[in-house]
Amino acid sequence: MSTSPRQGYVLGLTAYALWGLFPLYFKLLANIPPVEILIQRIFWSALIGVLLLLIWKHQGWWRDLRANPSRIARLWLSGLLVGGNWLTYIWAVNSNHVIEASLGYYINPLINVLLGMVVLGERLRPLQWLAVGMAALGVAQQIWTLGQLPWVSLVLAFSFAFYGLVRKGTQVAALPGMVVETWLLVPLAAIALPLLTQQVSLEPALWQSPMAIVLILSGPVTLVPLLCFNAAARKLPYSTLGFLQYLAPTLVLIQAVFLFHEPFPMERMAAFLCIWAGLAVFSFDAWRSLRRYAAPAART
Repeated sequence: MSTSPRQGYVLGLTAYALWGLFPLYFKLLANIPPVEILIQRIFWSALIGVLLLLIWKHQGWWRDLRANPSRIARLWLSGLLVGGNWLTYIWAVNSNHVIEASLGYYINPLINVLLGMVVLGERLRPLQWLAVGMAALGVAQQIWTLGQLPWVSLVLAFSFAFYGLVRKGTQVAALPGMVVETWLLVPLAAIALPLLTQQVSLEPALWQSPMAIVLILSGPVTLVPLLCFNAAARKLPYSTLGFLQYLAPTLVLIQAVFLFHEPFPMERMAAFLCIWAGLAVFSFDAWRSLRRYAAPAART
């Protein structure tokens, strides 16, 4: 691992801060239907991703993919998962469900732990069980008091958790993997765009306005935080990144309440308190586990 932890912190905080400010960007596109925003995001991410691959060469990645067709299938699946995650997030922001989007990314690390147990056969420690139970209590509390399933939060949490699970087992570097994922989605996007009833993003007037620049920026907006994250992952312990990840949903929640003025009644606050308590237990357990494993290494 690199010996530049300060640079790693800067890169990690930059990645999560940019992800946390995504609502500000997508609010600029509120007059465009979410599906069209998603399609444009796929197109521009694919194009700019190829340009980045030409600048930062990853030797042998295409040869390895051709030699392992199963990896292409896994990237197609991960592309569908991240595409569904993007669409849900865009819809949530532009339909005034930003608080639910924030809740989804608070729940996400606990869903990761749960999937590790169910899918990978990992054993949960007692405090991890407690953390997952508190998250489940928060979801149940929202269903009971608000009378509705927080489906936006659950779709965002589970889609991103399954995305991470699929990518974990796909031996492809981050940038080439992201480029292949988006290019595998391009044919679907190209077929879907002409079939849409509104086709706002195909209107000539839009591409002659400043909104065209905002749409084109969907490529860099997608790829820049991902590159910062992966650079940080090479310079910091992954557990440290796990603590930094709470910055993004916190920024989203602050914007939802104080900038977009979404209602935040006590019933919803109670659900968040359950989730936050679970995350506190989860973080304490991760910190204690890290110290336990670091102590013998320090003595050798």
